[in-house]
Amino acid sequence: MPSKTKREISFTSKVRVRFAETDPLGIVWHGNYIQYFEDGREAFGRHHGISYLDQKAHNFSTPIVESRCEHKLPLTYGDVATIKTTYIDTAAAKMIFKYEIKNPAGQVVCMGKTVQVFVELGGELSLVIPEFFMEWKKKMGLLSE
Repeated sequence: MPSKTKREISFTSKVRVRFAETDPLGIVWHGNYIQYFEDGREAFGRHHGISYLDQKAHNFSTPIVESRCEHKLPLTYGDVATIKTTYIDTAAAKMIFKYEIKNPAGQVVCMGKTVQVFVELGGELSLVIPEFFMEWKKKMGLLSE
């Protein structure tokens, strides 16, 4: 019988392109899109109760071990971009996020993905999903009770 649990959760946030993020032509430098992914991930975490501070309170950090970024169109100084951050559920002890950034006209300007692993604050990589994260997944409907 198929599972009735969710497989992904999203949150949409906005960011205004700052002058310091652009090149002399006023176009966002490509490396700044990774920062926009982080902005989206932080907004997702605050909204859904799994922020970096929540993780730290449980003695974990989640460093990024993989990042991908696919550029479609440019953002420019002053644009208000929309970042859709989607958590992709996995049975492994990691967090996978996908991103879709749109310009003010609603066009996709960038898509990407990051993968984070759980590391105890003392430095040990966790090979199993930490208990606090399992509880979060249950609360979010990602695991059946």
